[in-house]
Amino acid sequence: MPDYVLPFEKPILELEQKLIELRGFSEEQEIDMGSEVGKIEQKIAETKQKIYSGMSAWQKVQMARHPQRPYTRDYIDLLTRDFRELRGDRLYRDDRAIIGGTATFRGRSVMILGTQKGRDTKSNLECNFGCPYPEGYRKALRLMKLANKFGMPILSLIDTPGAYPGLESEERHVAEAIAVNLRESFEFRVPFLSIVIGEGGSGGALGIGVSNRILMLEHSYYSVISPEGCAAILWKDRAYADRAAENLRLTAKDLTELGIVDEVIPEPLGGAHLDPQRTATFMGDALEKHLKDLDALTVEERIQDRYEKFRKIGVFHDSGPELVEA
Repeated sequence: MPDYVLPFEKPILELEQKLIELRGFSEEQEIDMGSEVGKIEQKIAETKQKIYSGMSAWQKVQMARHPQRPYTRDYIDLLTRDFRELRGDRLYRDDRAIIGGTATFRGRSVMILGTQKGRDTKSNLECNFGCPYPEGYRKALRLMKLANKFGMPILSLIDTPGAYPGLESEERHVAEAIAVNLRESFEFRVPFLSIVIGEGGSGGALGIGVSNRILMLEHSYYSVISPEGCAAILWKDRAYADRAAENLRLTAKDLTELGIVDEVIPEPLGGAHLDPQRTATFMGDALEKHLKDLDALTVEERIQDRYEKFRKIGVFHDSGPELVEA
């Protein structure tokens, strides 16, 4: 039985509870109830398939925020070997909301970094609930520049509601820190890949996400603003978050159709937290494939590829009535 159940998963939980009770009754009374058990197992499988294949945008957001979902450090351990964490921005302090360092990914040296959340109150406070301060982005830039200097591909894992918007961040110039990262990322000569593994929130995600290829896990989201923030602005009520999520077009499927995301990485039925190793294998295969594609490009082609990718984002065509000359 899962430790944490999302609201839309309750029908599955109820069926699984009935299955446990039926098996217990069968053993206690020494009655063969294999047929009844089989029917409930089939019903559970059908219910899971129906729920997880038809999730709404808001349900995807809830899944992306699942407290048992694997975080950046989990995937670093599953995807790489010989990870050597590098800390500090050499200006202010080390921000635990972003972690990174050198590692070996399928036989080659890489720089891997990403936003990190906590599992409990203590660890969440330590990494500021996955919301980086300016020094986090400056640390990330230091690591990315180091990778560029030594010819190592950059792999970034994105899972943040956004950069920390508090007074301390503003005092230390968070907007400037993110803006510098955006500018510098366009000039990196090495392959640069990013994966949205949970939440991809606004500039907080872009600060380590101006890459040649943007990949997304199936049940993650990537958006200019959170659904709650959008609802508070448009409808003056955060209760409309589900409506905002639908209109923001923030799911992996939506973003693939819009040409923003290059590949959707499948998750095990029920979410990445149910089988992190399998999810990491899917991620590794996708990363390896795209790295090979980028290796085939010249340095100039990689830089131009990254530039053109982001120039196309946000371009739209007005389908309204044509202007008629008077």
